[in-house]
Amino acid sequence: MLIRNAELNGRIITLRCEYGLVSEIGDSLVSQANETLIDAGGGAILPGLHDHHIHLHALAAAKSSVICGPPQVANIEQLERALKAQAGSGWIRGIAYHDSVAGELNCHVLDKLVSDRPVRIQHRSGKMWIVNSMAAQLLELEKYTSRSGIECDGEGRPNGRLFRLDEWMRTKMASKGPPDVAQVSRQLASYGVTGLTDATPGNSVEEMQLFGRAIDENRLLQRVLLMGDMALPASSHRYLERGAYKILLDEMQLPNVEELVEAIRSAHEDRRAVAIHCVTRTEIVFALSSLITAGHHRGDRIEHASIAPDEVLPLMREAQVCVVTQHGFLRERGDQYLADVELRDQQFLYRGKAFLAAGIPLAGSSDAPYGSHDPWLTMHTAVERSSAGGKCMGIHERLTPEQALALFTTCAGIPGSSPRKVALGEVADLCLLDCSWSVARTRLDCRNVLATLRDGELIYCR
Repeated sequence: MLIRNAELNGRIITLRCEYGLVSEIGDSLVSQANETLIDAGGGAILPGLHDHHIHLHALAAAKSSVICGPPQVANIEQLERALKAQAGSGWIRGIAYHDSVAGELNCHVLDKLVSDRPVRIQHRSGKMWIVNSMAAQLLELEKYTSRSGIECDGEGRPNGRLFRLDEWMRTKMASKGPPDVAQVSRQLASYGVTGLTDATPGNSVEEMQLFGRAIDENRLLQRVLLMGDMALPASSHRYLERGAYKILLDEMQLPNVEELVEAIRSAHEDRRAVAIHCVTRTEIVFALSSLITAGHHRGDRIEHASIAPDEVLPLMREAQVCVVTQHGFLRERGDQYLADVELRDQQFLYRGKAFLAAGIPLAGSSDAPYGSHDPWLTMHTAVERSSAGGKCMGIHERLTPEQALALFTTCAGIPGSSPRKVALGEVADLCLLDCSWSVARTRLDCRNVLATLRDGELIYCR
């Protein structure tokens, strides 16, 4: 592969990729026989982007799901129309529900909207599904009233609200397996994404095999770092690597601190970092205190850090963690945050500059399908920090375009480390733009991606 007329560090160069590496960089290189040639027309050449927190199978499933929350759905009448508009006679799968639409849903509310088909709707937080009565019967909820996660009413009957039971639901529904990831993988490639960290906590050997097969069949075009449970084995696949042990914290049901510390230590002994889901003040303090007690391991991560007040920054430094956050939520959910989040905490939402100023490694991600999987939208929001309604959220936390780009160009295993470089001998995971960086930095728009290379091979070309 030979790329001509590409801008690298402000200079127009020609770059050659061989055997998966950047093998030559010069002012003018002669093309070889049978060598693929791309003329960049002066466009910038960047390291391929890496989304440090995504849920790939859920993103693929979302493509055939009903959006049940803002901005597409704002009230119960719109929710009813959206559900009833679905063709067919089987399950209706909804996503992105928020309580601002119709309050706290349960099976009785859903029955009034749809009673002749099984319905399951996922809350925007990702931690809860709500089902109607027909779905509850198919799942046989009456048999499992003592199961943790199945909420019951005052009479001990399931009310259709299911917490953290995704795997159990798939088993009960006799799922035919996860949806095909080919479409979303191609779309990610068109954004310049060459690598993904799948942060689904239940990932096990089965998911590792599924991802490996999808890569081998060219349906999954990106490298994958796979988080998962403690049973997740090491991988020998060239493009698939075992990642951190994922730990979910829920402020309403925090684990015993000694048990959490022991789980962290066990992961470290297995040479694995931990990634701890934290969205509230309480969760982040609990997680950091446990990490400090357990001891440091390179690559330990705090996922989301949705609310990170100043007092937790020294704890983050002491725990030597990196933060993987989602600035894109400020645009997608910002107007609702301004209504729901306490005024004292609004300044601490999805911070940027404060983490960097405190010396805390920071990386970016989409958390798709719970957020947009377009990394350029996330970068743009990290710079502008505006909600969809035009409200500025934490102007003091704004990043420069270069800092925003760096959120997606650091090493997969050590998020927030030094950004990867386009240089001789480096892996040829590349994102080629159709304009110079001086222009692209003012736009931060996925439409400027011209081509994407993984390991020196084209996975997207416009």
